[in-house]
Amino acid sequence: MGLPEINITFTGKAQTLVQRSQLGIVSLILKDDTGTFESIEYKDPTAVETADWTPENADYIANAFKGDPSKVIVERLDTTAVDYTAALTRLKNKRFNYLAVPAIETADVTVIAEWIKTNRADNRKTFKAVLPNAGEDHEAIINFTTNDIKVGEKVYDTAEFTARIAGILAGLPFTRSATYFVLDEVESITEIEDPNAAVDAGELILINDGEKIKIGRGVNSLVTITPNGTKNDEFKSIRVIEAMDMIHDDIYSTFDDEYVGKVNNIYDNQVIFINSVNRYFTRLQTDEILDPNATNQARIDVAAQRAAWEEAGFDTTDWDEQRVKETSFRKNVFLAGNIKIVDTMEDLDFSIAI
Repeated sequence: MGLPEINITFTGKAQTLVQRSQLGIVSLILKDDTGTFESIEYKDPTAVETADWTPENADYIANAFKGDPSKVIVERLDTTAVDYTAALTRLKNKRFNYLAVPAIETADVTVIAEWIKTNRADNRKTFKAVLPNAGEDHEAIINFTTNDIKVGEKVYDTAEFTARIAGILAGLPFTRSATYFVLDEVESITEIEDPNAAVDAGELILINDGEKIKIGRGVNSLVTITPNGTKNDEFKSIRVIEAMDMIHDDIYSTFDDEYVGKVNNIYDNQVIFINSVNRYFTRLQTDEILDPNATNQARIDVAAQRAAWEEAGFDTTDWDEQRVKETSFRKNVFLAGNIKIVDTMEDLDFSIAI
């Protein structure tokens, strides 16, 4: 009687999605010869032993925790390490949301960005990275570009402050975006000459509104919109991508845990799974993660299933849509759907006639 549990699993995930969104995980890669361990996880900043790190690296970890993530994973490398391969290999099978490398050299920025993009494309990992002055055009790369960030007696360069930004993004709930997030501790910055142009170019920047320093608009580095609509303007929003990633992870992990190798691939069982996903979407509408006024629904991908049978040598010309749905293809489950993720209010056009 295992199948009905899929509804319970999805219900639980839907009910906790808002809470889980502010419990993201930060991963840092730090070069340091003080300790001898390779990896360490901290759930609380008080657990960090200063004897394990140089003052600079201990400060990066503390900055990540200021954003209130649920956990900070640190991958340590010897200062003689010529690249980040060992740390990235260890991270590949761990779960985290945002990666930062506070002491990264310019030449390595592209290496980290490519690793993130490859793991998303090939391994279904929902990794993202905050990188300094990253010349990227991708929704999983946050291109942070503000420099000379003064906090007390210390002035951080762009790369060093990525740990703080990663912590902020990991700790934000779906009830708000990073846009205009205030950094109370920051006293001054080198201001971007044209903030609007920078945001349009996919840069995450800090701005000075005359009273406080805050994040400009919560955008990632994506600039190019695809003509077929697979990546529209919504993909530029950090918040939208975070919601998309969590929904992806919930559906993928539930299918992997509850269905793969356990349930026969027949139409009736596919319908049970689809109905469970749609109830999950309904709960996300209630929490306004998905737009309650839009059609958020999963379904069997009739075109893809028909194409699979055709490619296998079957003539489906006389099959109507229902027959295609009911004729499952081997071990494959072909699903499609539409969702509309809600973003926060950030722009106002208000014309008043007098």
